Amino acid sequence: MEAINKFYLNNGDIFPIEKFTDEDYKEKIIYEVLRVVNGKPAFLKDHLERMKKSFKLIHKEFPFNDEKIKELIDKVIKANDDVIGNIKITYNTTSGNFKIYYIMHSYPSAEYYKKGIKTILYYGERENPNLKIVSTDFRAKIAEKMKEANAHEALLVDRNGFITEGSKSNFFGIKDGKLITAKAEHVLKGITRDKIFKIANELGIKIEEKEVKASEVGELDAVFISGTSVAILPIEKIDNIKFDVNNEVLRKIMNIYEELLEGKREI
Repeated sequence: MEAINKFYLNNGDIFPIEKFTDEDYKEKIIYEVLRVVNGKPAFLKDHLERMKKSFKLIHKEFPFNDEKIKELIDKVIKANDDVIGNIKITYNTTSGNFKIYYIMHSYPSAEYYKKGIKTILYYGERENPNLKIVSTDFRAKIAEKMKEANAHEALLVDRNGFITEGSKSNFFGIKDGKLITAKAEHVLKGITRDKIFKIANELGIKIEEKEVKASEVGELDAVFISGTSVAILPIEKIDNIKFDVNNEVLRKIMNIYEELLEGKREI
């Protein structure tokens, strides 16, 4: 069972977690995962805008307005005693079933943020990068390769040999003080990714959206991934290629993002 803690929401009503069923996952599910920080969903407006775009891509109308969604999310958080963690919003594209519930989260340890993580290259790509929809088989294949390599994340390489994104994250490189990342149309436009763009703009750091060849990734000074659960996480190694996890640009962006996440500043 994917849902955890005491209660979940199903079509507007709260139910004990024991009544939760996973039968929806036989269907295609539009979803968003939000991080609960200090009893509140972080970057809620951004997540809802992205979910609405997913609905437009499948020619369906978003079932609630923003105020109602916030009310329902708050209802789930309060029912579960304001516990920290990740909340998932799901919509079954066939039945119209709408759920909100806590899921297992795995926030990287402080050691990972200090020393970086190991990643691998995985040759495969999403069917539609901008549609946030569950693809169970694709995820399972990647998870198997990551387990074999004892890696924290897999970086996806498309049919043309370019790194696009991580299996559950966005990918960034740093070269000569400049940020490099895949073009928006080739990746899922993550909420954290958008915040990184705004941070870079505030710091006067140039961003270049372009394809990064997997065969040339070793030419980058530093690399990192971003996402709801990982925040901004340095990469120490891609396959057997090592990178600088203490890069000055990387550390500046990490520090400001942490302040945004905790509500200590706006951007």
